[in-house]
Amino acid sequence: MKTFKLISLQIVSDDRTFIDIELADGLIINKEDDHNTWIIEAFVTEGHFDAVAHLVPTGQKVNVQAVITKKDNDPAAFKTVVNKTKKVDGHVILLLEGHLQKTRSKYAELLLQDLIQQGIVGDALIEQFKEKLHSRPKLASMNKQ
Repeated sequence: MKTFKLISLQIVSDDRTFIDIELADGLIINKEDDHNTWIIEAFVTEGHFDAVAHLVPTGQKVNVQAVITKKDNDPAAFKTVVNKTKKVDGHVILLLEGHLQKTRSKYAELLLQDLIQQGIVGDALIEQFKEKLHSRPKLASMNKQ
């Protein structure tokens, strides 16, 4: 097994919108088993968790994307199941288990597609692309189903 720091976590809804999970802390574990299983443990403030709890009931399948180790890394997409939630000292531990999804597109391609869908064109498109390529906002990195 290999353990990594969880930098950010988002729930990917059915309509491909992204709901940020505000992490107090977190880790992600590659079990390195025959099924390519990963475990995500997110430590979330109880107040924030209450706002998103309806999106992550125990036993539900949830698509998420996570940034691992460094803020500059591209988000990795996972198909997960919510294994458990547990309250601990004003926080909630959210435990997910799932599988890393292979993505078709690279970050730059997804970013460009997103900017074009927003209707940005010409010099504004170039400027926004450069700026966002550097700041790396969170984008959909999962294949459309």
